[in-house]
Amino acid sequence: MATVEQIKKSCAVNPLKMSAPIGAALAFLGIDRCLPLLHGAQGCTAFGLVLFVRHFRETIPLQTTAMNEVTTILGGLENIEQALVNIHKRANPALVGIVSTGLTETKGDDVDGYLKLIRERHPEFAGMEVVYVSTPDFVGGFQDGWGKAVNAMVGRLAQPAAQRSAAQVNILAPCHFTPADIEEMRDMVEAFGLNPIILPDLSGSLDGHVPETFLPHTLGGTKVEDIRRMGASCMTLAFGEQMRAAAETLRLKCDVPCIMFERTTGLDATDRLLHALAQISGQPVPARYRRQRSQLQDAMLDGHFNFGGKRVAVAAEPNLLLELTSFLTDMGASVDVAVAPTASSVLETLPLENVVIGDLEDFENRAGNCDLLVTHSHGRQAAERLGIPLYRAGIPTFDRLGAAAKLSVGYRGMRALIFEIGNLFIEQQEQQHHTQHLRETCHEPQATCACH
Repeated sequence: MATVEQIKKSCAVNPLKMSAPIGAALAFLGIDRCLPLLHGAQGCTAFGLVLFVRHFRETIPLQTTAMNEVTTILGGLENIEQALVNIHKRANPALVGIVSTGLTETKGDDVDGYLKLIRERHPEFAGMEVVYVSTPDFVGGFQDGWGKAVNAMVGRLAQPAAQRSAAQVNILAPCHFTPADIEEMRDMVEAFGLNPIILPDLSGSLDGHVPETFLPHTLGGTKVEDIRRMGASCMTLAFGEQMRAAAETLRLKCDVPCIMFERTTGLDATDRLLHALAQISGQPVPARYRRQRSQLQDAMLDGHFNFGGKRVAVAAEPNLLLELTSFLTDMGASVDVAVAPTASSVLETLPLENVVIGDLEDFENRAGNCDLLVTHSHGRQAAERLGIPLYRAGIPTFDRLGAAAKLSVGYRGMRALIFEIGNLFIEQQEQQHHTQHLRETCHEPQATCACH
């Protein structure tokens, strides 16, 4: 059990935290023919738009109700109504996901009441689903907003079924799953002859493909009709604590049982997942996964020499922090610094002595004696100042290509992590040996020596 330390200071320096509205908006981007609508000022949407475009390097459909000083005081009914009218006329999406912000939450807009009035005034909206989720900036963080959005979609759209499908399972994906992770998860489920409904499915909308045409909403992802069919599934597989609320909603509303998975990276975690799929399907584990397990074991044997005794600092969202710290300790490294942006019950379960709720300044101040930093791209300045290698994990990763294609799920995902991080350790060791060699062999003064 880890001890959680809350840092208290006047302001965040180099913030680690990302807001709940941004997390909710990304969850809606995993739905086919969806258009997220942020109910707040234009700057709230602009910030999220820039962040997602830089990370995924794709066009991102986001809309705003464009609240100003006057409409904030008088209420946002007209802004929401006009936004929905314009969206229906120009984009005609299957789903509009309305996400609140700190501005409108502080005012206290009754968005649920607004939507009832708007539905009465505009019967033409009958074919367009609207899901509202309350995500004030000042409560929770990125993964909390994601979890709330998924829970709201399940609560609004999933329908109880008179008859269940023995071959259909629900997959509730956490915010740290990349499109490549979701594709790997789909392949694993389908290998057992099961039909997965993945919510949200970023592998359909933000996997980095060139679309045949341009449309002002998402192109690919979970279909609204599939969300409605989730009540007919025989089982829900929920990954990460952030998905617990949505899984519970499905259980209470549609009587679909659930299996929770705290981790998806690691030998034991993948063994548990495959065992569950084998029990659900009644099928043996396919031979290719037995082969992949053997390959992972070999990679662990090869890599543990490079991980053993290394000191690592990790800063990430709580669920991703659990994945990364568990993986590193499994490989023999020591996680000396762990920083999360927000509180979560997950933090106490980390395999560490201490975890800090703070920002990247706290991360940098504590990581000076470490061999590796692990966080997103906003940690690159700290890595440069400390002279420590940085492994980029999470959102945003904007200074490297292929963030959406990174794989960490299953046997293949852990194997890829071992190779990537192990190579960083090898490179660091080679540089240290090279520097030591120069110091031992060069007798010129440092100011005149070409080695320096």
